[in-house]
Amino acid sequence: MEENKKAVVETEEVVTETAAAPSKDAPRRGRQGGPRKEGGPRGRGPRRQARPEKDYEERVVAINRVSKTTKGGRRLRFTAIVVIGYGKGKYGFGNAKAQEVPDAIKKAIEIAKKNTFTVELVKGDTIAHEVIGRFGACQIFLKPAPEGTGVIAGGPVRAILELAGVRNVYSKVYGSRTPLNILKATDNGLKGLKRAADVKRLRESA
Repeated sequence: MEENKKAVVETEEVVTETAAAPSKDAPRRGRQGGPRKEGGPRGRGPRRQARPEKDYEERVVAINRVSKTTKGGRRLRFTAIVVIGYGKGKYGFGNAKAQEVPDAIKKAIEIAKKNTFTVELVKGDTIAHEVIGRFGACQIFLKPAPEGTGVIAGGPVRAILELAGVRNVYSKVYGSRTPLNILKATDNGLKGLKRAADVKRLRESA
């Protein structure tokens, strides 16, 4: 009887060792007992690719909720005004509507990319001369400032000047304070700037 018991115990040990040692060709198992996924750490799948860096900076100037009364009731939507800037005198702005805020911002950015403008900057990252921009009932006065002054402006004017690369300037808003009107008046003023060489030539001739 004792010999039979020893034989049974030895047989069980051999079976246990055989089950515990997997073959080299067998797939590796995860914590849950299933086959381990290849690619990412701890079987989480492939890693996400890093987002590409943008060559421009964007800034949301205003978001407004608007409604339209129809036969079925009120239809609510959102309006977004966005300014983008590439620095060194290049900027753009746009406004768009959508049923959700993120969609409105995305559409406004796409419009701003298609409507970009350039402004020539002079030494000290400022504008060449004084200028007044007009749109509707809004007027914007822009004046060059010495280096170290900063952007003396507020709201939409600051956004469009900073993203365009202007670092030193004085500004004043007259009339309408609607963000879109201010942006368009500022854009009108920047488009009316003359080249520094032309301004210098006029001053010498005078």
